[in-house]
Amino acid sequence: MIRMRDLSLLTDFYQLTMAQGYCVKGKTEEAVFDLFYRENPCDNGYAVFAGLEQVIEFVENLEFKEEDIEYLRTQGFKERFLDYLRDFKFTGDIYSVPEGSVVFPKEPLLKVEAPILQAQLLETPLLNFINHQALIATKAARITEAAQGKSVLEFGLRRAHGPDAGVYGARAAVIGGCSGTSNVLTGKKFGVKVSGTHAHSWVMSFESELEAFRTYADNFPDSAILLVDTYDTLKSGVPNAIKVFKEMKDKGIDSELFGIRLDSGDLAYLSKEARKMLDQAGLEDAVIVASNNLDEDIISSLNLQGAQIDLYGVGTKLITSYDCPAFGAVYKMSEYNDQPKIKLSDNIEKMTDPGNKKLIRIYDQRSGEIRADLIALKDEVISADRDLVLFDARDTWKTTTLKKGNYQLREMMKPIFKTGKLVYDSPQVAEIKEYAEKEKESLGAEYKRLTNPHIMKVDLSDKLYELKQKLIKENKIEK
Repeated sequence: MIRMRDLSLLTDFYQLTMAQGYCVKGKTEEAVFDLFYRENPCDNGYAVFAGLEQVIEFVENLEFKEEDIEYLRTQGFKERFLDYLRDFKFTGDIYSVPEGSVVFPKEPLLKVEAPILQAQLLETPLLNFINHQALIATKAARITEAAQGKSVLEFGLRRAHGPDAGVYGARAAVIGGCSGTSNVLTGKKFGVKVSGTHAHSWVMSFESELEAFRTYADNFPDSAILLVDTYDTLKSGVPNAIKVFKEMKDKGIDSELFGIRLDSGDLAYLSKEARKMLDQAGLEDAVIVASNNLDEDIISSLNLQGAQIDLYGVGTKLITSYDCPAFGAVYKMSEYNDQPKIKLSDNIEKMTDPGNKKLIRIYDQRSGEIRADLIALKDEVISADRDLVLFDARDTWKTTTLKKGNYQLREMMKPIFKTGKLVYDSPQVAEIKEYAEKEKESLGAEYKRLTNPHIMKVDLSDKLYELKQKLIKENKIEK
């Protein structure tokens, strides 16, 4: 694992070339950058924000050592810039939505207010941390939604794209909804539950399957989950597991958790047949765990087939976000030297929202469900003491009026750093997971369906919309 203190050069080369240009030019003015994404990953109705704790660790430990300076000297950077880096310290402000928040496209999730050079240097590492963890947390949310209340364990370390992706991906998976992970280092580092059974090689190393099961159960009587598909699931594996479980009961061993794991074959059919066999043997408390290249689509299909599965172990397709390899967050300047800035594009999706902004979430007063998100300018006062008219920033004829007393407001972004000092206490992963579950509960069912989910309204305040239109006109170049 790369220690956070060794990540100062975790950046793109052009961030450093721009930083040197700012330094030599003497540009010290304050800039505001927004981190946001343009479309939900995995065709989901929302995303789960994750990675903030690693952002905090990075910013706290950001410094350039002499070996870093020497390396940059070999790359042609000027001594004036290298002297600046030698004494570098972040002195700006950072705001962010809390980890575990459900979030939507186009809205600012993290905001940096700092001298332009400092803000520029943060772009690549911040995107690296958040793009990865938010992607895996969102994928985990989809998979756990498909599981319909049954536990999902993250089993993907061996297929992850390297150690960091395995460790932090498992962390994100737990935030997104998984009940635990097989990754021991993640368990140690973040205090999350670790779980696991045994491999086929364990069974194959013994003279008989029965001996393998007995030995494993003797070693782990409180978590005796036996892998039953090494030779023949229904003719050998399940009957031998039943023998071992009965022997445990005869010895007075009251196991907290016992059961079987299916890792191949027709999981729906095998689970139903195994359930019958276990129940007929008086082992109604035995659980059935399933693994084998699962994802949300397969889990949904298994549920539709009436599969008798109590717990899912999901590996490759979760830890790699197999069908959606990138989150797509970007980091764009929205203000410089107190002047709002906008990026124009023929591709409307790539046009940015100008100014120093805040994110306000609007809830239904009765149900507590999210009605919409509102992006407003930082100094705007948005009050729930009056009717609130929302409109689509692109199709302005689409409006919604929320009556006074029928809605409540919540500012989403919290101060993380103020003048370079950390002012935020990062919750433990278990707390973030609990918060994320409450966040998902605040979504209507139509936003959580796996196919063609409803699109959450993310609107602009009147003042922000007017500012955006003004800057479009001022910066538009006639063709």
